[in-house]
Amino acid sequence: MLRQNSVEVLAPAGTYEAVEAAVRCGADAVYLGGKMLNARRNAGNFSFEELKAAVEYCHARGTKVYLTLNTLATDAEIRNDVQCAVRDACQAGVDALIIQDAGVLRIAKLCAPTMPLHASTQMSVHTLAGVKQLAEMGFTRAVLARELSLDEIEYIVKNSPIEIEVFVHGALCMCVSGQCLMSAMLGSRSANRGLCAQPCRLPFAAQGGTGNDLSLKDLSAVDYIGRLVEIGVKSLKIEGRMKRPEYVAASVTACKKAVNGENDASLREQLRGVFSRSGFTHGYLTGELGRDMFGIRRKDDVTAAAPVLKELAHLYEKETPRVVVDFMFCAYEGETASLSAKAGGKSAFVLGEVEAQPALNVPLTEEKVRQQLEKCGGTPFFVNSIEVDIDENISLPLSSVNALRRAAFDKLYEELKSPYKHSFKPVNVENCVKKAKNPVFFARFSKLEQAKPLCGNVKRIILPLAEAAKIDPKNAEKTVAEIPRVFFGKEDAVLKKLCELKEKGIGTAACSTLDAVYLAKQAGMEIMLSHGSNVFNSMSVKEMSELGAKMIVLSPEMTLLQASRAGSEAAIGLIVYGRLPLMITRNCPIKNGKNCADCGGKSVLTDRLGVEFPVVCENGYSQVLNSRPIYMADRLDETDFVDFNLLWFTNESPEECKTVLDKYVSGAPAPDTKDFTRGLYYRGVE
Repeated sequence: MLRQNSVEVLAPAGTYEAVEAAVRCGADAVYLGGKMLNARRNAGNFSFEELKAAVEYCHARGTKVYLTLNTLATDAEIRNDVQCAVRDACQAGVDALIIQDAGVLRIAKLCAPTMPLHASTQMSVHTLAGVKQLAEMGFTRAVLARELSLDEIEYIVKNSPIEIEVFVHGALCMCVSGQCLMSAMLGSRSANRGLCAQPCRLPFAAQGGTGNDLSLKDLSAVDYIGRLVEIGVKSLKIEGRMKRPEYVAASVTACKKAVNGENDASLREQLRGVFSRSGFTHGYLTGELGRDMFGIRRKDDVTAAAPVLKELAHLYEKETPRVVVDFMFCAYEGETASLSAKAGGKSAFVLGEVEAQPALNVPLTEEKVRQQLEKCGGTPFFVNSIEVDIDENISLPLSSVNALRRAAFDKLYEELKSPYKHSFKPVNVENCVKKAKNPVFFARFSKLEQAKPLCGNVKRIILPLAEAAKIDPKNAEKTVAEIPRVFFGKEDAVLKKLCELKEKGIGTAACSTLDAVYLAKQAGMEIMLSHGSNVFNSMSVKEMSELGAKMIVLSPEMTLLQASRAGSEAAIGLIVYGRLPLMITRNCPIKNGKNCADCGGKSVLTDRLGVEFPVVCENGYSQVLNSRPIYMADRLDETDFVDFNLLWFTNESPEECKTVLDKYVSGAPAPDTKDFTRGLYYRGVE
């Protein structure tokens, strides 16, 4: 058997040395990435041979390995890189894949049907509804959004049909993971593609705020691990594949001690020293949002690391006994001795080279055999039980017993590191280029009053739930009810509102996450996937169409060429106008400087160049909007492959909405370049 706890401590590994540090400090599992298709593409990461070696090292010590395929993939990558990565995972014997993209999910299920699948936190799942939807899609574990409180986590865990994993230490993004477009829009380095440039760590100032009002301190929930274990969380995840092995060693050790009920204050201080941003926070877990959660990497934080690195390296310099072994030793006169060893469901049997002889002086005793077999120094093994069956008054050199022990350990090690290999079969991926006959206009509004001067060319209007409830019944059929981007702990209220709108005649719901998809289906409504659903390739279009989506807004991170190849039976569309939400946050950055009453919903964040980004709040979360709207009225002939062009109105006045609609109907020329953007439709993302 292997020495394990009921809860898993899951460690990050960007290098092989980090794998060793994690395992030697007691990690129950590690997660790591290949050279591509993972959310930390700037980490060292692993080639296939390195992955295979890491899996063998970990499995021989009773540690699981999860491979990250947690980014959005292009169609070209779906055809080649994704399938190669899944094949490598099967051949190397990894224990699970961590996935964000619905298209990658589809490929994994088709190519490797026995491989366990974990839903990345990049899927933005934050409610029990979302977890249930993941289970229906074939996931065996959900990695929850970092923004949840302890009570919200407990409710999900107690009712979840699959395993739940939560982050307990490491960096906190300001934005809900999977919903951030800031790095992509500002510099074409996509957070959804593993190359986030972290612009949020630069100065973005709210009036009266900290000056760095998008930069949060790192999370450290070591003090709450006991509660999370009691709740029933399956896996405690540490962020940090870009960080040093010393950081991995310290964080794993701290978490393992917390799981065992130990409180090591000095280790906690070392953990802060090796990496922090103005210290740590546990704000979301306890609901203590606000200015105290914000922090930056200061000079003092950097200099504090140097003294502790050497000391922390001692945590993983030696092999740690992790694998519990049961021995059976037999020796009979005139026969060679034998030793069998069992661990982790594997066994090894070895025969000695020397026959036992009648004892002339000092006979071999059971105690002497035990003493030799218990010598496990320098190995990953720990002896649990020893059964000894020997004749009386026989003699056998102790060196022979030692040789048997070494041979049994070597053979058992080989058995343990030999992975279970999942079957793999490639699939053919074909693009479908679809030309729409007459693309129509859809328009999304924040308020019903914006929609009143409607242009006759608008086929569908999308409104938040509260605004949709105000719609004239004669317009109910063309109205789409927009489910909030996030609705922490409020799924019952959202479902109730959807059912009320369904009775009123509104039959379609716009969904940004799988949480919303599940509730829309429960309410009996048709599904329109909004851009927050990150549909980025033709396979994700197919997967979400089969899930029930009738209309799909493609990811604004796609180029027009990529989008043109994502044809589907579902109606597809693109956002061709609007200030895209760059961030969805639970901790409002404006509150660092003023309260909601003083804000009035008209505040901005100002970057170091003086550019202003509007911030709007609704349904308990904030949206940081782009400084400029997308404008494509003069380029609509280039979007003739879509079924609908979506105009995304946020903070415009009703008159401004009418003016924009008229421009799109007439195909008006673009305004001054400083007043608009083409988004990512031509430059794309890395």
